[in-house]
Amino acid sequence: MKAMMKSWSVLLFTIMMALTLAGCGGDEAAPKDVNPGTPAQQEEEQNTQTPPADSDDELKTTYPLTVTDARGTEITFEQAPTKVASISPSETEKLFALGLDEEIVGVSDNDDYPEAAKDKPKLGGYQVNEEAIIAAAADVVFAASMNAQSAEELSALGVTLFVNDPKTIQDVMDNIELIGQITDRQKEAKAVVEQMKQELASVTEAVQSLKDEEKKTVYIEFSPGWTVGKGEFMDEVIALAGGTNAAGDQEGWFEISEENIIAVNPDVILYTDDVVDEATNKTLGEMIKERGGWDQIDAIKNDQVIAVNANLLSRPGPRITQGLIEVAKAVYPQLMNP
Repeated sequence: MKAMMKSWSVLLFTIMMALTLAGCGGDEAAPKDVNPGTPAQQEEEQNTQTPPADSDDELKTTYPLTVTDARGTEITFEQAPTKVASISPSETEKLFALGLDEEIVGVSDNDDYPEAAKDKPKLGGYQVNEEAIIAAAADVVFAASMNAQSAEELSALGVTLFVNDPKTIQDVMDNIELIGQITDRQKEAKAVVEQMKQELASVTEAVQSLKDEEKKTVYIEFSPGWTVGKGEFMDEVIALAGGTNAAGDQEGWFEISEENIIAVNPDVILYTDDVVDEATNKTLGEMIKERGGWDQIDAIKNDQVIAVNANLLSRPGPRITQGLIEVAKAVYPQLMNP
């Protein structure tokens, strides 16, 4: 009897050992990461992991950096510029939005936003002041839509010129990210672009339910007798706001044919709020309403001649999406202000 009990004890012990070994298994029997390790081991492992793609380390610019501007000109930056300048209002707004206040050594005569821009040295208006630009000694001068001759003249004087020429809101956001890369302000650029994307989405989501037959025809005049056709950011703003550009059959910026506008018969007329006739003190909207034959247009009949903020709409900078919101509110107030 004792011999039998001893045999069963040996057998039971053998079975238990076999099960224990099977539970531990080899490499194929259990995942390698089953045991999380001690807290100290876990912390050490976390510290050696590659940082996420959007970490601060990943948003630091590596120099030398070679980039290409709107002219197709390649420019190499050996380090982050410590002195920057702008000769276009849109570019000035971008630089300030990226927190480069202290690095800005000059802006255009037309700059009025943000308020701090008014106190910066002036480098000329529609005609640049070459002497002032050279004296500013900026590491890079940013410009928008600059004519080729002026750009060549500045470059010949030894000025490092970077030209942007955005045609869409996406182009504007790409420009901001590129300037952020040049100036090692990628984190700030990302935050600016994210805000712009949210503003863009607020409009596109509001007007997405519009059917084609519900879309209004919109005419916009940014200077007396001048409008914009397809291929420019202002035309895209009208489309994103759910409208159809009354001048969309032509390209670029051009002087209007009054007869053509009457024939198109826009539902809404938008005009920029910065134009006032010096002789009569009349706004651009008042001048539009007084044109011969324009009283036949539905927009005028229905009192849909609306002022929009000139700076928000005409500057392809970080506030262009705010301009988009303003246009959408003017054209579809019932959708933007439910």
